[in-house]
Amino acid sequence: METSFAARSLLLALLLSLHLHCRLLVWAAMDSCFDEEGGQSRCMPKFENVAFNHTVVTSNVCGSPPEDYCMQTGSTRSCHHCDASDPDRNHNASLLTDFHRNEEPTWWQSQSMYYGIQHPSSVNLTLHLGKAYEITYIRLKFYTSRPESFAIYKRTEEDGPWLPYQFYSASCRKTYGKDAKAYIRPGDDERTALCTDEFSDISPLTGGNVAFSTLEGRPSAYNFDQSVVLKEWVTATDLLISLDRLNTFGDEFFKDTKVLRSYFYAISDFSVGGRCKCNGHASECVELDHRGLVCSCQHHTVGDDCQRCHPFYQDRPWARATGDSANECLSE
Repeated sequence: METSFAARSLLLALLLSLHLHCRLLVWAAMDSCFDEEGGQSRCMPKFENVAFNHTVVTSNVCGSPPEDYCMQTGSTRSCHHCDASDPDRNHNASLLTDFHRNEEPTWWQSQSMYYGIQHPSSVNLTLHLGKAYEITYIRLKFYTSRPESFAIYKRTEEDGPWLPYQFYSASCRKTYGKDAKAYIRPGDDERTALCTDEFSDISPLTGGNVAFSTLEGRPSAYNFDQSVVLKEWVTATDLLISLDRLNTFGDEFFKDTKVLRSYFYAISDFSVGGRCKCNGHASECVELDHRGLVCSCQHHTVGDDCQRCHPFYQDRPWARATGDSANECLSE
């Protein structure tokens, strides 16, 4: 039942994301900044898993020193070995965003509770996107049970402050000072991070999903074009997953070595659905040797995100393109 519930929750989150962002397909084709008559129209880079094959920086990984670990499988434990120097026995950070089939999972793994991996200690996973993206969803598939408490943070500019995006916890009030049942009402600040206890049970012991839809529960989501606040809310240049408290059966109290080695964090997939942010003025982002990833700007706009008008096209103020107008920059 838990697996089907998680699957339904993930499907609902993805369907909402597709409705809110991918409904953009009803306008002119997104791979062109011009309509069939040659007029200028809103355009966007493709929707993709922006985490795929990106390097995730982790604050902890098993295998240095090599260690035994045991998988919780209910009434029994199967024990294995993690060795960072052995290609067949390491669980490094590259395995978070690699390609793999469900029948042959790969996963990143932290050290075990034997090494002190438990609250108040945290394990951090940091994804640097290299440019501003508009994020639709963040999905984590855990190889072990899902954490009792973890949080998602974002930055909107390089070296900017980390801002809370979402909290997951069976102890929202105690751990994060948040109400687990809170929601955002019309008129509230829609950039508020919420906390839920929905995905914090120790069951299932493996394969549990968590999917965070950035616009779910935001009253202005269905009027996204006119919401400056939500455009800011979905924008991120970096993401941080803070794994704050392991789920346990309470048996670690006795300090048995095999028990301590059976509790650790492990994630088989870290996916981020989104688009390179170009404000509706580019259909692709390209790599430039001296600047990294930037939008290939159209509509007489310039900037990494097409966020201003070309110096010779400033007859009216810059504006983001909408479904009704490309809002191209005009010359005097």
